[in-house]
Amino acid sequence: MRLGYHLPIWYIIPIMMYDEMMIAPMRRELTELGIQETRTPEDVERIMQDAKGTTLMVVNSVCGCAAANARPGVAFALQHGKKPDQALTVFAGNDKEATAKARSYMVGYQPSSPSIALFKDGELVFMLERYQIAGRDAEDIGKELMSALEEHA
Repeated sequence: MRLGYHLPIWYIIPIMMYDEMMIAPMRRELTELGIQETRTPEDVERIMQDAKGTTLMVVNSVCGCAAANARPGVAFALQHGKKPDQALTVFAGNDKEATAKARSYMVGYQPSSPSIALFKDGELVFMLERYQIAGRDAEDIGKELMSALEEHA
């Protein structure tokens, strides 16, 4: 039976948006800081379901205009100030379901890559969206995140 329309192949067969070899160094920039990589919705849920204290959530991405300074900004903050009780990251574009699950906790904000969220006892208390990251240097991003950690950690 023919339905009269054809679905594009990308709709039928899920594919990765970016080559894993290309993004591996971008993933490592965060995991080497001790940030836990979450690649499935279940990974995200496991961390977030009973989150106590502060939880840092980084939506990582390839975007050169913002992500190139977001990751070093996170590193700057974690090396110079208070640290969250737990931290996780998802990679937008490749870990789509995990990213969607992570974004489901960012109530009131449009999807944004990269983005950095801070939760206190599971409640969103701080958010940096892409438009607040793009065009800024890593130190400025890091200092803003440090201030949020100082206030909430």
